[in-house]
Amino acid sequence: MAPDRSVSLAEASRFWWRLGWVSFGGPAGQIALLHRELVEQRCWLSERRYLHALNFCLLLPGPEATQLATYLGWLMHGWPGGLIAGGLFLAPSVLVLTLLAWIYALWGQLPLLVALFATLKPAVLALVIVAAWRLGRRTLGTPLHGLLAIAAFMALTLFDLPYPLLVIAAATAGALAGRWRPHWILPRASVGQPAALSRADASQPEPIHGDHTPTPPHARFCRRRLALTLLAWGLALLLPLLALVWWGGWQGTLTQMASFFSRVALVSFGGAYAVLPYVAQGAVEQQGWLSASQMLDGLALGESTPGPLIMVLAFVGFMGGWNTGAGALAATAVTVWFTFLPSFAFILVGAPLVEASREDRRFIAPLTAITAALVGVIASLAVFFAAPVIQPDGRLDGMALLVLLAALLALGRLRWGVMPLIGAAALIGVARFLLGG
Repeated sequence: MAPDRSVSLAEASRFWWRLGWVSFGGPAGQIALLHRELVEQRCWLSERRYLHALNFCLLLPGPEATQLATYLGWLMHGWPGGLIAGGLFLAPSVLVLTLLAWIYALWGQLPLLVALFATLKPAVLALVIVAAWRLGRRTLGTPLHGLLAIAAFMALTLFDLPYPLLVIAAATAGALAGRWRPHWILPRASVGQPAALSRADASQPEPIHGDHTPTPPHARFCRRRLALTLLAWGLALLLPLLALVWWGGWQGTLTQMASFFSRVALVSFGGAYAVLPYVAQGAVEQQGWLSASQMLDGLALGESTPGPLIMVLAFVGFMGGWNTGAGALAATAVTVWFTFLPSFAFILVGAPLVEASREDRRFIAPLTAITAALVGVIASLAVFFAAPVIQPDGRLDGMALLVLLAALLALGRLRWGVMPLIGAAALIGVARFLLGG
C-alpha cells in the first residue's frame, strides 16, 4: 500500500528548479545528487525503483541524468511532471551557457580572455584523456572489449568513419556475442551496470513509490496514451522543422542545424565526450560553423556550468549562428530543442513499457559493447583536440604542455574534481596575463 503522503506538482517543480542550479559534477555527480535527494532525504521513491529507472536511462542515447529526472517527474505526476522536471533541470544550464557564449563571442579576443582560455584548453584536454582512461579501466573487462575500443579509435582517427556507424556496429557485435559467446562480452562482474548506491536508512519513512507500491494509473501502459505521445512527439519535431524550411529553405543554416542535432541526439550514447567527435566531424570539419579551438573553449565553459555536459552543444549552436549570421539566439534555441526533444520522447514513450517489466535486461550485451567502443571514441577526441592545444600555431606551446601534464597529475594522482581544476587553470591564465607571459 502506498504511504499516506503526496507531493504536489508545484512543490516538485520548485525542487527541480533548485536542483538544476546545483547539478554540477557531470552525469555521475548528477545521478548521485538525484539519489541523495530523492531516495535518501525526501523518500519519494525506493532504492530499487530508482535503480530500475536508472538502468532504463543508461540504455538510451542522450544525457542520463536529465532523462532520469524526466522519468522520475513522469512517475510522480505524469506528462506534466516529466516535462517540468526535465525542462527545469535543463533551464539553468541553458541560461548560464548562453550568457557565457555571448560574453565569449563579444570579448573572446581580449588579451585577458585569450590568456585565460590558453590555460583552460590543456586542462580540458586532460579531462578528456582521464575520462577515456577511467572509462577504459571500468569497462574493458574482456579481450573483445579492448578490440572494440581499438577498432573505434582507428575508425575515427584513420578512416574518419561516421560515428553512428560505429554505434550500430558495436551494438551488433555485442548482440551477436551475447547470443553465441556471452563470456566474450559479459565478464563475471557485469560490465556496464551501474554500481550499487548506498541504501536509505531503514528508519526513514516508507517511500512514496516503493518496491511494492502499485504503479500509478497514469504510468500504466495504454495504447491510446502511447499513440497520443507519438503524435505529440511527431508534431513537436515536424512543425518547427517545417517552419525553418519555410523561413530559410532546406539548405538554410538553421534547418541544417535542426537536422544535424536531431541526428546527434539519436547517437549520443556515453555522454558528451563520446558524441563530441561526431559533432566535430559535422559542425567543425564539414559545416564550418566554428573552429576546433572555439569548440574546445565551449567545452571549458560547459565544464564550469551546471547541468549536463552535452549542453556544450548549445555553445556550438550559438557560435554557429554568430559566425554564419543566422542569429546566435535563434541557433541556440534550435540546437537545444532538437538535441533534447528526443530525450523527452524516449522517456514518455518507453517509461510505461519499462514500468510494466521492471527486470528486463535484454540489452546488457549491446550496451556493454557500445560502452567499450566509447573508450576508443573518447581517445580519438583527445587526439582531435591535441594539436590545437599543444601546437596552436604549428609550434610547441611549452606552457600548454606544462599545464596539461600538471592537470593530468592533479586528476590522476591528487584526485582533484572538475571545478578545482578549472578554477586553478583559470587562475594560472590570469596570472600569466598579469605577468605579461
